[in-house]
Amino acid sequence: MYKAVRVMRARMRALVCRARAARSDAGMVTSEYAMGIVAAVAFAVVLYKVVTSGQVSAELQDIVKRALDAQM
Repeated sequence: MYKAVRVMRARMRALVCRARAARSDAGMVTSEYAMGIVAAVAFAVVLYKVVTSGQVSAELQDIVKRALDAQM
């Protein structure tokens, strides 16, 4: 009789621990998405600044001009 009660208590403790663990990780996904978005925006800003700089812009225009003028 006592063994059955101990087994049931152990199972209940395991369920409670799993429930607590699931709740404590609930906010992690949202914060990870937020950090990913911030990193993506920062990368986009840096890329925009590089692409719109004078030297890079001239090089890109030269590449496009050579590609359009290419003959087969």
